[in-house]
Amino acid sequence: MKKGIACIGNLIVDIIKEIHAYPELGNLATINNISYTTGGLVPNCLLDLIKIDPLLHLEAVGLVGADEYGDYIINTLSEAGINTKHIGRHRKLGTSFTDVMSEKDGGERAFFQFRGANAALDAAHIDLESINADILHVGYVLLLDSLDEVDDEYGTVLAKILARAQKFGFKTSIDVVSEQGNRFKKLVPPNLKYTDYCIINEIEASMTTEIECRDKNGVLMLKNIEKICRAVKALGVRQWVVIHCPEGSFALDKNDDYLCLPSIAIPESDIAGKTGAGDAFCSGALYGAYKEMPLLEALKLATCAAAASLTCKGATDGMRSADELYGMIDKYGFNTL
Repeated sequence: MKKGIACIGNLIVDIIKEIHAYPELGNLATINNISYTTGGLVPNCLLDLIKIDPLLHLEAVGLVGADEYGDYIINTLSEAGINTKHIGRHRKLGTSFTDVMSEKDGGERAFFQFRGANAALDAAHIDLESINADILHVGYVLLLDSLDEVDDEYGTVLAKILARAQKFGFKTSIDVVSEQGNRFKKLVPPNLKYTDYCIINEIEASMTTEIECRDKNGVLMLKNIEKICRAVKALGVRQWVVIHCPEGSFALDKNDDYLCLPSIAIPESDIAGKTGAGDAFCSGALYGAYKEMPLLEALKLATCAAAASLTCKGATDGMRSADELYGMIDKYGFNTL
């Protein structure tokens, strides 16, 4: 009998500040509106998943501070029907938060992140024996300081946890945060050795494999995307490698068959915001994995989930049930690759 999905990692409060447009350095931009919502991998994916399937058993694992932001995260998840017994309280570090600067027109955004309690999450806070799930989805790699620390045997502390989880019978999944710098090549590959489902965007995959994904004009290099998928799989991923980007999704299944699917053709006028679209895609793909869908069907659901997310400002506000999500295809159709 299937148990459900557990998400481990970043628990964040997003403070979304709407601006008209980004100013030049030294110039002023007016903040038109401020709103608060839960953010980070754990709340985003779990709140998406509970909307995709309200009967799905879901568990949150992580750390928040002993403060109002921590209360807000736990109460929001609990009220949605998500198990929060594995969320710990850190008495010294505050709850992590992100200032999200979001343009009103077009939805481009930038993130200013305070790590807070997330930085202290380590193996001692993750009791695999008490987690009731089939799939463990963990992240964001590069944004969990203690889990990203080097381990002499496994490469990173997180890789050691993932290896142990697989021995317990869990299917493992990871996601990575997009950042500038050279940490990808050192910290991501060790985790891939113990990952069943790797669901990341094109920039993260490119930085991990050191294979360019876009040309100097920003155009997606389709031939290279397949090379990147295969390079990621070669690092040890057991089941699926899935790369998503605005143009579409690209993947390898457990038999190394390559698949691709264009994104939904949503006009700019219907895009309210892009915060959470990556997690929405990931949630759809995870649900497909949990339901043992063929990979192409999982990509279709994930693509619809990301499209639905774009129609609302909040990270999870646009999510719908699995049946309703497929309506995005009927309404908008697909782009062309």
